[in-house]
Amino acid sequence: MREAYEPLRRRVDGLTDDEFFWEPVPGAWTIRKLDDGRWDADYVEPDPDPPPFTTIGWRLVHVATCKVVYHDYAFGPGEMSWATLDHPHTAEQAIAMLEEGHRLLIEDLANLDDAALDAEVATNWGERWPAWRIFWTMIDHDSHHGGEIGALRDLYRLRESIDSRE
Repeated sequence: MREAYEPLRRRVDGLTDDEFFWEPVPGAWTIRKLDDGRWDADYVEPDPDPPPFTTIGWRLVHVATCKVVYHDYAFGPGEMSWATLDHPHTAEQAIAMLEEGHRLLIEDLANLDDAALDAEVATNWGERWPAWRIFWTMIDHDSHHGGEIGALRDLYRLRESIDSRE
């Protein structure tokens, strides 16, 4: 978990709100303020085909919220809801949630023995998974979305460099 998380965490060091909300293509999914004052990530079910492009903020918030929600259902009280979750809406808030979610999962993992890793735990959509699959999914999220975030930050900096020369 550490080997997947640390590169992601380094990739978001110094992330600004401008980068967080930057839409590299028109209509990119992002984080938006709702009428009730909460913030939410753009999302629909079923997933569109092809999936829409997403902002750095959307990707970072996706990883961060998944960590805390997966923890809550698999190892906590199972009370969180996507419908009521107030998503982070700044780079600083998203990084703080990312760190908190990772800390919770590391603590969860440290408290499990081999038998407990194979025991089934809850997911927020009602399936039961072996506990190890929760951690594996978060490792995959960190690696997958961390690489995307890194590439998007590179693209953002390139765009900024080109814009400053014009």
